[in-house]
Amino acid sequence: MLHQFIEANREAILARARTMMATRRWPTASTEELVTGSPLFLTQLVGSLRKADAMTTKDDGAIGPSATLHGGQLLSGGFSISQVVHLYGDVCQSITGLAIETEAPISTDEFKILNRCLDTAIAEAVTEFARLREEAAARLESERLGQVAHELRNKLYTAMLAFHVLQSGTVGVGGSTGAVLGRSLLALKELADSTLAELRLGAAHPGRERLQLKAFVEELALTASLHAHDHAIAFNVVPVDPDLVVEVDPPLLTSAVTNLLQNAFKYTRANSTVTLRTRGEGGRVFLEVEDECRGMHVPPGTDPFRALREPRADGRSGLGLGLSICRKAVEAIGGQVRARNLPGRGCIFEIELPAAVQAVAPAEVPAVAPAA
Repeated sequence: MLHQFIEANREAILARARTMMATRRWPTASTEELVTGSPLFLTQLVGSLRKADAMTTKDDGAIGPSATLHGGQLLSGGFSISQVVHLYGDVCQSITGLAIETEAPISTDEFKILNRCLDTAIAEAVTEFARLREEAAARLESERLGQVAHELRNKLYTAMLAFHVLQSGTVGVGGSTGAVLGRSLLALKELADSTLAELRLGAAHPGRERLQLKAFVEELALTASLHAHDHAIAFNVVPVDPDLVVEVDPPLLTSAVTNLLQNAFKYTRANSTVTLRTRGEGGRVFLEVEDECRGMHVPPGTDPFRALREPRADGRSGLGLGLSICRKAVEAIGGQVRARNLPGRGCIFEIELPAAVQAVAPAEVPAVAPAA
């Protein structure tokens, strides 16, 4: 009987399977896979074969529920679906190889049952993997929505308190309470923009609209000026050529430029300047944000987007995480973003996009004089 052969040669089968897994380049066999995965599957396989033999039928359906449980345990333990499939296949190949070499008296029907057990185990493991992954994705989405709702509620609550104080007339709009209201409204806008950008980045195909940069920059500058004022920084916007037009997903471009500006305001020294400029060149459009952060520590070969900046006088330092979001957004709309370090002075972050093809006005058709 096949299950008796497996039980009698358990260690030899496991040794073969471990050798196969250890020499496999991808995916690499983990210690847990070698120590736990194969023995569990082998035990499961023996139990299913014994049940099939006791029923004196060729029904191997008993492996289904146990395969689901076992596959789920492995996947919950960090195994990839590819590792699980390889693990099952390696064990079955080891059984077959050893049986052939030792000329074990195993019937063709038993080998067929073994193959069906392998097929069922893989199918159930894949199904369980998909179920677990969907549950995990739903859980993460629920947690993310909960965090957004929590932030939204806190910012709204702060804004409402400040508004009620201002409404009472006991303090002026230009004072500290007015500043709290302004910061809360800005934070709400940032939360809405970042959430929208996240949704756009998750979409298979971002939207495309013709966007005049002059109007885009003017609208963006209004909010950016408030951020600059809050950080005691001068914000300079170089006049934009009205002929500069791009075809992009506006929320993603807004997210990209906003993150660059927020990063600049965060790291630029107080009482200095952040500049936003645009230009067109060779069918390309460039948006540049120049700051005065004293520059970045950029070791040779290091991605500037992961470089640490010089600490500010107020102690702020660290990694500009918004730059990662910026790069993803720009790449999603077909552009590139790069950084130039100005040691001792600051940095220039540049977004490059293809210019939109200018619309061609239809040629006028000359009037045809009526025939005489």
